[in-house]
Amino acid sequence: MKATVYVTIKENVLDPQGNAVQNSLQTLGFGEVAKVRIGKYMELQLDTNDRAEAEKQVKAMCEKLLANTVVEDYRFELEG
Repeated sequence: MKATVYVTIKENVLDPQGNAVQNSLQTLGFGEVAKVRIGKYMELQLDTNDRAEAEKQVKAMCEKLLANTVVEDYRFELEG
């Protein structure tokens, strides 16, 4: 089973990297870019066919390591 995990900075947390990318894009002539938020994308291959167990395990992975839940949100999708 494949898990796709998306981690993003919470809306109420400043994103200096996103601001830097936004400013650079505008400098390059992409003035229509109003906001950029930077995040992480991860693919995990899980050796299980039990969807409920996979959801439980991926949630635990996100809570313990993959996301800093104080300043980041996460979501994931399971395939297979």
